[in-house]
Amino acid sequence: MRQLIVTQNITLDGSIEMLEGTDWFSPEAEQDQDDLIEEVARQDATNDAVLFGRRTFEDMRGYWPQQTDDRTGATDTLNRVTKYVVSSTMDDPGWDRSVVLAGDPVEEVRALKETEGQDIVCTGSIELVHAIVPAGLVDEYRLFVYPVVQGAGRRLFPDGYQVPRLELLEAKSFRSGIVLLRHRPVTGQGG
Repeated sequence: MRQLIVTQNITLDGSIEMLEGTDWFSPEAEQDQDDLIEEVARQDATNDAVLFGRRTFEDMRGYWPQQTDDRTGATDTLNRVTKYVVSSTMDDPGWDRSVVLAGDPVEEVRALKETEGQDIVCTGSIELVHAIVPAGLVDEYRLFVYPVVQGAGRRLFPDGYQVPRLELLEAKSFRSGIVLLRHRPVTGQGG
């Protein structure tokens, strides 16, 4: 079975949502952060699929294919991998190597995990993440914690959802002050 990894950029106060008028995360700013770029490239080498909700997919499709001077490697990765978009309203994804998953999100993701391949990474896609987390489909959380406090915004875990314990796999800091935290659910406790 393939591993499903939720990778999120997150503020110190736990928000994964970019609110209007905030700029705590910017792909352009990361271009000057070689140690962070190196880590992301290391992680990208283990996946061959990215999973998105419709809104995040549309945001990514509107930005990355137009990048011509991308030092982060995200453009190359997104051109290489299969992009799955969970949407009941989209017919034509309009992006090479993209597949629409139009059924029940939990069942679609469960079936995708049972296919052959490398890791599947889900990023952004707050509504989708809020569906797959309680369903126990996430095998690992990779959180890039930014040293900012936004004071508002949706969180990684749905309101009321609890995970009694996560196992720390790695904690790594970068020159920018960003910290990578990798956790996996402890077997039998959901997540």
